[in-house]
Amino acid sequence: MSERKVLNKYYPPDFDPAKIPKLKLPKDRQYVVRLMAPFNMRCKTCGEYIYKGKKFNARKETVQNEQYMGLPIFRFYIKCTRCLAEITFKTDPENTDYAMEHGATRNFQAEKLLEEEEKRIQQEREDEELNNPMKVLENRTKDSKMEMEVLENLQELKELNQRQALVDFEGMIDKYRELEKREREREKEEDERETKEMLDRVLVKRLRDSDSDSDREEESSSQSKKSCEDKPTDILTTDKTDVQGASSGGVKRAKVESWEKSVGTLGGRGALSSLVVRKKPAAMDKRPPTEEATVSPVSKTDSKTSTGDATDALKTSVSQNGSSSLSLLGAYSDSDSNNSE
Repeated sequence: MSERKVLNKYYPPDFDPAKIPKLKLPKDRQYVVRLMAPFNMRCKTCGEYIYKGKKFNARKETVQNEQYMGLPIFRFYIKCTRCLAEITFKTDPENTDYAMEHGATRNFQAEKLLEEEEKRIQQEREDEELNNPMKVLENRTKDSKMEMEVLENLQELKELNQRQALVDFEGMIDKYRELEKREREREKEEDERETKEMLDRVLVKRLRDSDSDSDREEESSSQSKKSCEDKPTDILTTDKTDVQGASSGGVKRAKVESWEKSVGTLGGRGALSSLVVRKKPAAMDKRPPTEEATVSPVSKTDSKTSTGDATDALKTSVSQNGSSSLSLLGAYSDSDSNNSE
């Protein structure tokens, strides 16, 4: 089994091919081969269609007394797939094709038959012109006349089409290009307008924000300037009703001018005058000089202490009630004048 696939067989040294007996086989011997249908065909017996490429187990034989340029011609026998009728066809090396012989008809042969008919007519014409010069002249005249008729018919068809279809393709293309150009310009204008509107909105918003920021800065600066210009004692010069209203309802009081601001009042006694300790001038006259020297520092410290106490009491009373401001200021001024004496 190892040597069944080799190309060269072993021949012994005493091999003599003349001693091999020759088989006497007939020349029209048939072989069974596997093939496919070379074309579409229809069985004449049952009308079954056999398509191209269908596989068959066919019998093959060599056609006797038929050759083409030394090439043998083979015949094939197949059976219909429906009625088992025998169908035969053979090779056609002249046309590089197969020719149907018996049992079926070949389909789709109109083009091939037309070509064969044209070839036959052309061959007959050449045979006639070969020995008859007048026939050649007649054929040329017919050909020229037929060619002129074909050209005239073609020209008439062109004119008819031009009359019926008055379509200016160049004009249509120009119109389309113009419309496309206008559309692009319109889109460009819309984009520019939208961009401008967006920029205007952003600019207005920024201006508003800057205006609001400047207003806030001005208000803050005016408030700080107003707070700097106001003095702590301005509240003492306002009326009682204004102070109470401002403290209770949170209403802003009227602006006080600089010449209306308080610098102190003269005379008058207030409710807090009892808190101020005043020195009697008579007692000061009766004391001896030594005692005056020793007591004066104490009296001065006492007067300062009483003055500080009066000031604290004045601030407390103003913050709580906001009333009798003028009387308290008068008492405070009296105590200051007595201490200075």
